[in-house]
Amino acid sequence: MFAGIDEVDWASLAHAYGPADDVPELLRGLASADPDEREHALDAMYGAVHHQGDVYDSTLACIPFLMELVADPTVEDRGGIVELLTSIGGIDLDGDDELDPDDEEFEGAANYAMAASAVTAGADVFLALAGDRDRGVRLAAPLALATLHSDPVQVLGVLRERFDKEKDNEVRLAFIDAAGRIALRHQCLTPDVVAWLMTIGGPAYCAGLRLGAIAQLARCAPATLPADVVPWVTGLLRELRAEPVVVAAAAEMPSPPVPGAQRETRAAAVARRVAPWTADLLRTLHAGLGDRVDDRIALLADQLCSPDRGQRIDGVRMSEALLRTLRGAYDELVGLIGEQLADPEPRLGDAAAVVLKGLFQLAAPAADALMERVAAEPHGWVREWDAGPPTLGAAVMALVRAGDARVVPVLARILEREKAPGDLGRSLDRLGTTAAPLGPALCDRLARVPLDDTLHEQAGPLLHGLSVLRAADTLPGAVPAVLRVLRGAPAYRREWVTESALRALTAFGPAAHEAVPELRRLIAGPHGGRPGDTGLPAALTARAAGALWAIEGDADAVLPVLCAVLNGPDLGARRTAAAVLGALGPAGAPAAHLLGGLLWSAEPWTRVESAAALWRVSGDPGRAWPVLRRAWGEQPHSRVPVAAALAEMTTRGAEGADRLVDSELLSVRRHNAIDAGAGGHDIFTDERLLSLCRQTVTGGP
Repeated sequence: MFAGIDEVDWASLAHAYGPADDVPELLRGLASADPDEREHALDAMYGAVHHQGDVYDSTLACIPFLMELVADPTVEDRGGIVELLTSIGGIDLDGDDELDPDDEEFEGAANYAMAASAVTAGADVFLALAGDRDRGVRLAAPLALATLHSDPVQVLGVLRERFDKEKDNEVRLAFIDAAGRIALRHQCLTPDVVAWLMTIGGPAYCAGLRLGAIAQLARCAPATLPADVVPWVTGLLRELRAEPVVVAAAAEMPSPPVPGAQRETRAAAVARRVAPWTADLLRTLHAGLGDRVDDRIALLADQLCSPDRGQRIDGVRMSEALLRTLRGAYDELVGLIGEQLADPEPRLGDAAAVVLKGLFQLAAPAADALMERVAAEPHGWVREWDAGPPTLGAAVMALVRAGDARVVPVLARILEREKAPGDLGRSLDRLGTTAAPLGPALCDRLARVPLDDTLHEQAGPLLHGLSVLRAADTLPGAVPAVLRVLRGAPAYRREWVTESALRALTAFGPAAHEAVPELRRLIAGPHGGRPGDTGLPAALTARAAGALWAIEGDADAVLPVLCAVLNGPDLGARRTAAAVLGALGPAGAPAAHLLGGLLWSAEPWTRVESAAALWRVSGDPGRAWPVLRRAWGEQPHSRVPVAAALAEMTTRGAEGADRLVDSELLSVRRHNAIDAGAGGHDIFTDERLLSLCRQTVTGGP
């Protein structure tokens, strides 16, 4: 073993932390008789030679020696080495192997391609490992074969043959998972895989294996799933609960595999679960069910009623993924998530609170449970951070975003703290004027905030909160507090503070009449002069004009300024001015020709904002609607402002608008859903779109 290892110039090769002259010692450590040394060596291989999945020239040099190690039955813990090789050789390049050699990413892509080729060339070694005496090796080999071997027909034959001989059900689950992968990679073999999985789904096999077969059918051939798949699956889950099986499935193996110490931690956690591998199987099943929302809700409801807390935690997290991507009737599901808040297991209650926080008005069925948690855990009202201001706790935020006025006294208590959460003021939109009791505290804080370089952090949330409350109507000190900030903002991030203050005055409307002289001064500039030549950034000039309009309603005072901004060079400012002009409605008609000129802007959002404004000021969708209709299809995130225009102006004269709206209302998938990642307001934004579409249809709020 290791013949020629010392002939490699390792010092000339590199890994994540520099020269690779320590790699021979690591490779020998993998073959050590000492389990701690083997563990350390494998961790170091992941940490340096295959750092975060990267492939270096030293990684390539290791492949022949790693192959020798997995082929030697005297080496212990070879399963971890098989996982390492699977990760090194199984990277999907997505076409990057065709990169231009001059591209800076070419070297990395070339390394990945060479690694895949080298491991695939030696993948016959994995065939014998499917029947190895070492259980860990048998667990790792199926994934390696399905991912790396060049003859999928041979691999599928080996899997089927070994499946009937294998006695360990966890290993058999690894075979099932590998078969599903083969079907996905080689569609010509899908019928063979499906036929085999159908036999495993029969009563001759235990509940865990049958569930594994169903999950892989969902993965590679979802059309084969029966209409009654959910009762079938929930029945299998009940069988598993009645006869607990505590194993860690191949389906739960990470990709790429994690270092040994982390695997040990994961294994310890898994060992406390009842059939913990069901989590990944159920995720796979959910993916296969796709837009069968009712079936997925029923499946999640069963998970959330499980006596196994681990399955309920999984159910909470899977529910979040469903709620974020698809529309449906979620009251029952949300109520069940709410029930988890009272569970004594902190991870379960915390997970439920975090999910509910992202649901906004959809969290209403869990509101009572949220209130009970908030009342029982005052220490959880605010979350402290090592860096940055404190924030509202998840349960409190969930109630605020749901618009439940019962949380207002809690927020009042929180505002008594010396340092209030930075997100409190910015989160009051759903509460609206029902949060009016918070006005005096917000106003008092704003009146006392230091006019220094921290002003933008402290004043922004307070200004937003006062805007939501329309505080000028009831608090005589609100407008003076806003003007103090507007006039006294320091140079550091002054524009941020100015914009927030102007938005507040706009929201106050006529009640902010004492701000008129200041606003007129802002739009006129320090020395008067041409309209728009104010000394302020153009976008803020437009904001100031918008505030003056909201307070006075004098179009003659603001139109020259807004037209000057529309004629200026600042593209972002033009968009702001267009939005302000839209608020003028017919009074903004003299600027219609300028708005029409922006319909051809290179910036998509400027086109949308200008088209919506043109429609509002002219009352004629003729020129505006084609732009908005095109944006609806090409820019899904523009649908909310487009729908707002439709709801306000009606669809009369907007050809095809009714079809767009009806199609949106019938769509199961959220308009802003993405497969990976999410924004904290995604559900709220999509529900806002649906509400506007309904208003368009019904003609009412």
